[in-house]
This record gives sequence, C-alpha cells and structure tokens, in this order.
Amino acid sequence: MSTPNIYILFFTIFASLLLSTLCNIDQTQNDIALFIFSDILNDAGTNNYINATAFFKANFSPYGETFFHYPTGRFTDGRIMADFIAEYEKLPLIPPYLQVRNDQFVGEANFASAGAGALPETFPGIVVDLRTQQKQFEKLVKDLRKKLGDEKVKRMVLEGIYMVSIGGNDYLNPVLNNPALFQSIFMEDYVGMVVGNISTVQCLSSGLYGGNYSYGGMRGVREYSLCPNPEEYVLFDSYHPSERAYGQFAQLMGNGSWHTT
Repeated sequence: MSTPNIYILFFTIFASLLLSTLCNIDQTQNDIALFIFSDILNDAGTNNYINATAFFKANFSPYGETFFHYPTGRFTDGRIMADFIAEYEKLPLIPPYLQVRNDQFVGEANFASAGAGALPETFPGIVVDLRTQQKQFEKLVKDLRKKLGDEKVKRMVLEGIYMVSIGGNDYLNPVLNNPALFQSIFMEDYVGMVVGNISTVQCLSSGLYGGNYSYGGMRGVREYSLCPNPEEYVLFDSYHPSERAYGQFAQLMGNGSWHTT
C-alpha cells in the first residue's frame, strides 16, 4: 500500500467516523447515547484522575477561565467540541468517564485522554490510550447490563452516536521522546500501524493492516478476511462505508437536522 493511499485511508476513516456521529440527531434525550473516544481535543478532565504529568493536565489556571471560571481539565479557556455537541442535543455537559459512577450514567460517556494515541506505546503509563478507552467502554456496557438489562443496553450500543478523534499523538511521541524510531522503521509502516489500530471499527480486509484494496481475487490478491457482522462497522472495505453507514449519511442529508451554526 503506497503512502498516498495510507493518507487517503486515514482521512476516509476520520471523515466517516465524524459523519457517523452526526446521524440520528433528531433522537430525544432518552433515546440518545453519546460515546467519545479521543485525545487532548476532547479530554474533559480524564487526566485529573490518573497519574499523568503536568504536561498532560490542564487542572490549573488560566485553563477554563472564560466559561467555567475555574480549571476543569479541559485544554482550552472554556468548552470543548464534545461539550458543544452535547449542548446542541440539549444534553448536559459530559464529564470524564473516570469521574462518573455507574448509577450516575445518563446516556453519555467521555473516555478522551490528553496525550492518548491509537498505539499503546504512545506515552504509556501516563495517558489512557485508545485500547484502554475501549476496555473502559466494554466495562461500562457490562455494568449497565446488570442495571438496565440486556435489551436496553444492546439498543443503546447499536444505536448510539460514536465520536472518534485520535492519532496525532502517535506521530508527536517519537518526535519528542524517541526520534530514532523514525530511523529504524519505514514511515509507511509506522503510518500503517497507527491507521490499523484506528481502522479495526473495517469488515473486509486484505494485506498489511487490512489496507490493500484487493479482494475476491479480482485485483491481484486472493486472500482476504470478511467479518460476519458488517452492520457493526463504519467501513466495509479499506475505503468505503458499510451499508449501515451509507444509510445514516443519507438520513443525515435527507432530514438536514444537523446544526450548522
């Protein structure tokens, strides 16, 4: 897979994931479930609750000065993107997952952690990486099943809105802490590792990190894998959305309910 194709794949994944968060936007508060997997851009204070260094914390002034009037852990003067999305949907601001007890869960969970990457090797031990965020999500679902029952939680997970924005720190980490890494590994392979960790959410895959656009023996490669549940994936192959994602995009364009202001 060539480097240009890797970047095309990355932006396709990002665009698809971002668009998928804007679907079913006309649901009521009781029906909606919003789950956020991200890094510093959407950290609402996660790193206040872990052994992060001051470099990855924003729980001191002047952060938060214009809206909250005190530092919350958000890396800005006020609200972050996740806060605005919640406000658009008339939901309360979403606190970090580590702050909320299960009996306080009302339909939103923010797992974002400043410094987090798609790779577990990115700032290990001092941030909540994507894999750990996914494990936290799995634990939340398990706990909610005990409280709410299988059917209600299954619907919440399948029809929920997922916001995924991560990957930049995977390139920042070697520059800051391990510049020799870029000399010991091909950049194309490294990008593939990052994209591969983000684009797992891909049903039909072939080749290294599932990025080859070749399936069914018709494009040069016969070996490929196919998931049994494509409706649970944003991407069907390395470039193109699944039927369910296409349907959500069409619904979004059809009802025009996403806020543009």
